[in-house]
Amino acid sequence: MAVGWFYLSFYSLWFLGLMCIILTIYWVQLWHGGFAWDGTLLMFNYHPVFMVVGSVVLYTSLLYRLPQSWVGPKLPWKIGHAMLHLLAFILTVLGLVAVFQLHRRSRITNLYSLHSWLGIVTVFLFACQWFLGFVVFLLPWMSVWLRSLLKPIHVFFGVVILSLSIASVISGINEKLFFSLNNATQPYSNLPSEAIFANSLGMLVVVFGLLVLYILLVSSWKRPEPGILTEGQPLLRDGE
Repeated sequence: MAVGWFYLSFYSLWFLGLMCIILTIYWVQLWHGGFAWDGTLLMFNYHPVFMVVGSVVLYTSLLYRLPQSWVGPKLPWKIGHAMLHLLAFILTVLGLVAVFQLHRRSRITNLYSLHSWLGIVTVFLFACQWFLGFVVFLLPWMSVWLRSLLKPIHVFFGVVILSLSIASVISGINEKLFFSLNNATQPYSNLPSEAIFANSLGMLVVVFGLLVLYILLVSSWKRPEPGILTEGQPLLRDGE
């Protein structure tokens, strides 16, 4: 029963993540003209897609919650975790490049809104988290006691970065709607179809984040420490 509920939650999470990506692409394709890496508004449209894919969906790999990762060597899972997060970081940086290039060519001020402040802090913490995680947990010469000391901090900042990413995404959706629905014929306050769609997308991103937090908080779905019996052991036995 435990393993069935875990996999239901896990696959539901990835279904929600896939829906967030598809709906983001659909939003900018239908209402904002699609994509082009040319310094115009079409280039900006890569920004929300790369941010949703990189800083939210791929960032939430949860590989260590899979019971298969609890047995055998940890190194392949560590490498997979690091590579997924590296890909997520690269996409996130490309999302920043898209918006900064547009601002530069259009002579728009950078980093003046709350959304941009949240976003740049999130990317900075993401970079620090990946680098320190690589040095401390992947390189072989780091001492065990230091890894044990820093592991709770690493986990804590993982949740912090995800929370900031979601806050950045939903504030960005809201900011984009205020900019694009500011005319008298179709104001945001009248809830035109784009507003309903994008607001719903933002709510879906929030639901995605809440499900991530739920999976992280269930103690029986955490990887047991070596040699220590925990309530997580039955999940592993159920999955054998």
